[in-house]
Amino acid sequence: MDAIIELEESGEILIEKNKEFLFNCSWLKDDPFPSVMVVRNGARLVVMDNFKVFSGAKIFINEKASLILGSGYINNDFTLHCFEKIEIGEDVAIADKVTIRDSDNHLVTSNPNYIMTRPVSIGNHVWIGMNVIILKGVTIGDGAIIAAGAIVTHDIPGRCLAAGIPAKVIK
Repeated sequence: MDAIIELEESGEILIEKNKEFLFNCSWLKDDPFPSVMVVRNGARLVVMDNFKVFSGAKIFINEKASLILGSGYINNDFTLHCFEKIEIGEDVAIADKVTIRDSDNHLVTSNPNYIMTRPVSIGNHVWIGMNVIILKGVTIGDGAIIAAGAIVTHDIPGRCLAAGIPAKVIK
């Protein structure tokens, strides 16, 4: 099935020269799960190096937000909601059914100091296991591994293994 890409008038998709961005890749000849990408007005998708996104992905880059992709791949059934900035480094492997969000998307408290949206940064040479959820304000350091099923609510340092709910460094 064909992918759906909605690029609003002042949205941008920028791919570095001589680099390849493959969207809606499939493991099956007749894959019935198309990927969807929406790039709203003033939003940017920047692809710095070769990157693949497999079928069933849902990527929403909201007004004035930026999604920056280094190199690597995102497997099937991925969901990303970008309201400010999400950056994914070089040589990153993201497994099936992963969700990344940089915003709560709505207020969850009446506290006037509450911050609803904060950027997400995923370093270089990171592996993210299946069914992982990465929430707003998180930085994952270079070389980190996030175990399947983890919910990442706080920064994870580089060169470690993190697992659990919420994710904690276990090795």
